[in-house]
Amino acid sequence: MKKIKTLLKNNRFLYLSFNFIGSFFLRFIGLFCKTDTKLILFNSFGGAKYDDSPKAIYDYMISSNKYKDYKLVWAIDSPKLFDNKNVNYVKNNSFKFFVFALKAKYWITNSSMERGLKFKKKNTIYINTWHGTALKKIGVDTSTTSSKFKTSIPDYFYCQSSFDKDVFCRAFQFDEKIMRIVGLPRNDELCNVDQKELESIKKELNIPLDKKVILYAPTFREYNYDINGCFIAPPVDLRKWEKELFDKYVVLFRAHYEVNKVLNIEDSEFLKNVTNYPHLNDLLKISDIMISDYSSIMVDYSILERPIYCYCYDYDEYNNKRGLYFDLHKLMPNGVSENEDDLLKQIKNCNYKEQAKKTKKFKDQFVEECGHASEYIDKIIGGDN
Repeated sequence: MKKIKTLLKNNRFLYLSFNFIGSFFLRFIGLFCKTDTKLILFNSFGGAKYDDSPKAIYDYMISSNKYKDYKLVWAIDSPKLFDNKNVNYVKNNSFKFFVFALKAKYWITNSSMERGLKFKKKNTIYINTWHGTALKKIGVDTSTTSSKFKTSIPDYFYCQSSFDKDVFCRAFQFDEKIMRIVGLPRNDELCNVDQKELESIKKELNIPLDKKVILYAPTFREYNYDINGCFIAPPVDLRKWEKELFDKYVVLFRAHYEVNKVLNIEDSEFLKNVTNYPHLNDLLKISDIMISDYSSIMVDYSILERPIYCYCYDYDEYNNKRGLYFDLHKLMPNGVSENEDDLLKQIKNCNYKEQAKKTKKFKDQFVEECGHASEYIDKIIGGDN
């Protein structure tokens, strides 16, 4: 399946053929599928996960009496995601999935529901929460083949700021009338952090309460792989990190799952591989410092108003191959560190209060709304907006 996706993504003729034939067939099937006004279909990252903003909305709806008569169903790639969970689900790419998608009155996703096709019915309400602020280029601003083709346009598209609104409208060629600056549902919980909860999470991860926590979450370089097709791990010397930071800090390393396969990180008192930890917000909440590079996770973390360091050992290469909307040297609270020595020096000399002020200034550029995005679903399904 992965090879097929890659082929379609990079071959214009195959993608057009797949899109036209598949979409036509499903629209024809849709003529015989009556819309169920009480059916809501969810997915996250195209069915790869059970998390992010769709799950935040799902949790809110499950806890509310307003939706007790609705059938909430998750579309997923792997049923293992729901082992021991009381969740209704349908397997992605199965005929049953497409029938559910054609019947559902509401789609709630952070990416796409249509599997690269275009078959949404006119009376289906498509809600897209997306999955972060665009620091790196997206949509028609990139050069990939897939960015030139459109699936169905959402009826509602969530974002955190006017910057998001402008970028998404241009990059995805959306009309601004579908945009809702309400924040990201997944970030609601970051606006109200409980100290007892933090201690519980640290205990679960075996982190001493007297140590500060650094979360290192580098983004994914889709072009960075070897001759065998394996993605290359970031060139970091974690032994040097341990030597410089062990006395005061514990480092949580969260990598893309493809990169994680080649890291071979062994947990220790200083370093913990949390790539597979299920709830990212837990890691954000307990972290005193964030290190990332080109990821929108830095915008989410800024809600907590804690120090952020941008470590970009390949800045020029990434900017040339992937593209950025900003000069991160000027945008980020501490500019860009392009080598480990500079990064570690900045962390060791961190003035926490001053760094918090810098982060707040950064946050104010990109987060206009936060705390009640999950509740916005009441206005959509209630028909008020």
